[in-house]
Amino acid sequence: MPELRRDPIVGRWVIISTERAKRPMDLRAERIELQDGLCPLCPGHEDLTPHETLAYRPTGTPRDTPGWTVRVVPNKFPALMIEGSLGREGEGLYDKMNGVGAHEVVIETPDHEKQLADLEEPQIENVLWAYRDRILDLKKDSRFRYIMIFKNHGAAAGATLDHAHSQLIALPIVPKNVAEEMKGALDYYNYKERCVYCDIVRQEINDGRRVVYENSDFLVLEPFAPKFPFETWLLPKAHDSSFEDCHKNEYANLAGALRVTLRKLHRALDNPPYNFILHTSPFQEMFNPHYHWHFEIMPTLTKVAGFEWGSGFYINPTPPEDAAKFLRDVTDR
Repeated sequence: MPELRRDPIVGRWVIISTERAKRPMDLRAERIELQDGLCPLCPGHEDLTPHETLAYRPTGTPRDTPGWTVRVVPNKFPALMIEGSLGREGEGLYDKMNGVGAHEVVIETPDHEKQLADLEEPQIENVLWAYRDRILDLKKDSRFRYIMIFKNHGAAAGATLDHAHSQLIALPIVPKNVAEEMKGALDYYNYKERCVYCDIVRQEINDGRRVVYENSDFLVLEPFAPKFPFETWLLPKAHDSSFEDCHKNEYANLAGALRVTLRKLHRALDNPPYNFILHTSPFQEMFNPHYHWHFEIMPTLTKVAGFEWGSGFYINPTPPEDAAKFLRDVTDR
């Protein structure tokens, strides 16, 4: 079984994933080799994946058969295992627990040739609803404290399959990055009695230089201090701390904003590899006035090297104001 181990100095947890065990000489970038060219995520190959946990399909069609529009399955090579107890224990000064969690793949479209940016708004909205439905189901499990939803697009961003998909990992701990973000937001709220993200939304709309796109419910912007070139945030204009609490019309407008953003990045940067991550509240802090859920999209255009790893600083050669103007001028059609 995988293990979660805690660094006693900075408090960061790492996953020792025995399910993905490799010899040291095998640790290099790799792609999943497809047997006879068959993609396990394509319709007709449902037998190549674990049984689906969710699928949007016509009423009456059997589970694990073609006909679906969005399909969610357990990851065949999970970082964490769904079975078992947490088994928290100490080993001298070290803390560890069993690697219990859920690791799932969200297959965004049955069409192997299309990426998320190619889909129409209703199709993207279905992907967002799948995220919501899986969060609502997994949060019933008292072992889990946080769900991370992310997408790796392109080999340089960590994708091992070309078929459009994103991933979900339910964790028994709150990741350090999330905890630090929550603390920063709470400190700001305690000082000013306002949500920092709400203030960012208001200021960026008034300023306009870093705004890429907006609709009635969402704002897309280049953050003031981006870690990477063309790092892009997508924030709801109204305060809400948990993604799964959105209303139906908000998911529709979110799909529109996400589609425009991904298409602009695709055209501006020639289909760049990228990661996107859903930032949302931990389960025990689902309803709060200080945190604001959002998506962060990070094209893989530069490499993190020694200075960044050693210092925690990031060197970004592209001012966000320039990136925003460039993206605004790019058509999403």
